[in-house]
Amino acid sequence: MAEISAGKGVKAIAFYLPQFHPISENDRAWGQGFTEWDNVRKARPLFEGHDQPRVPENGNYYSLLDPAARRWQSELALKNGVFGFCYYHYWFAEGKRLLEKPAEAMLSDPETRIPFCFSWANENWTRRWDGGKNEVIARQDYGGPAEWRAHWEYLLPFFRDSRYITLNGKPLFLIYKPEEIPRLREMLDGWQRAAKEAGFPGLCLMVQSPSWFFSPAYDPRGFDYQIRFQPFFSMAWQGKNAPLPQKIKRLLTAAGEKRQTRLDYDGLWETALSLPPDPRMVAGACPDWDNTPRTKTGYMLLGASPEKFGRYMARLCEEIQREDALPLVFVNAWNEWGEGAYLEPDERHHGAYLTALKNALQGEARNR
Repeated sequence: MAEISAGKGVKAIAFYLPQFHPISENDRAWGQGFTEWDNVRKARPLFEGHDQPRVPENGNYYSLLDPAARRWQSELALKNGVFGFCYYHYWFAEGKRLLEKPAEAMLSDPETRIPFCFSWANENWTRRWDGGKNEVIARQDYGGPAEWRAHWEYLLPFFRDSRYITLNGKPLFLIYKPEEIPRLREMLDGWQRAAKEAGFPGLCLMVQSPSWFFSPAYDPRGFDYQIRFQPFFSMAWQGKNAPLPQKIKRLLTAAGEKRQTRLDYDGLWETALSLPPDPRMVAGACPDWDNTPRTKTGYMLLGASPEKFGRYMARLCEEIQREDALPLVFVNAWNEWGEGAYLEPDERHHGAYLTALKNALQGEARNR
């Protein structure tokens, strides 16, 4: 197994979007042959200096059904210090799966060497990109023990793969929004029993979205860690803890800029670096963020650069080691091109974000 070990430096796991191949559900919702690249290509600048559209280096609009593309990603990530990918996993009512083919193909391809784990994106699949209840493409429903068991049986071959990421021998599994699951504790208890029956010491369960952590219903029981998923964790922290004038400024900005919310990159990172120590938290980071290619009315960070990313990542690694926290950081993301959050090379920065990450993890960028 690909074990996360203490005392061997900070490891980076990058979230991995598999929506770079056509599926019939997206064909019906968006048009024949739709992939995330369609959102990326159609983006246009919304104001002077807006960095859109984002173009992959050498026009590499890959398909994740191509094994050469997956192997290229694997080798590029490993070369630049990425420990593993966290694939988004889409499992819906009655066991319906979406975008499962890249992970399934990877499982049978030993030349895709990078370790991996899963994050269950347990929301409705919608045309609004919001996981809500309107314009639903695939409905989320959790069922009961029979459905939970079927889900477990699907996951088990992945957990048994030598590349699957573990902590203390436990396969690492993320759930995006546990608050959406009506019989959560019962489901998790069943999975823990099934893991032990399969020969594991259990599952290592983490929460990805901050929505549960900041809700009145927050209950950490059943989970090992909460991820400080960026930029949303720092945004939520600012919303809860910022002085009133800053809150008003954000709201006025959101309303006055045609529903775009423009946030300061440095300010967001400073918030992330000032969060109080907590042994149940896992660090998060993002190189950039701009999801306006999907909606034109989303959130964006202003002022990002590979140089800044490298400096902030170096400081984050120092804090993780100083606080003796779990030596792990989840980076959002490897290839979220439609949200402006990617480490892959593009035509503007080439591989500079990857180089910055590698240097930070190796300590070369510290104290600059």
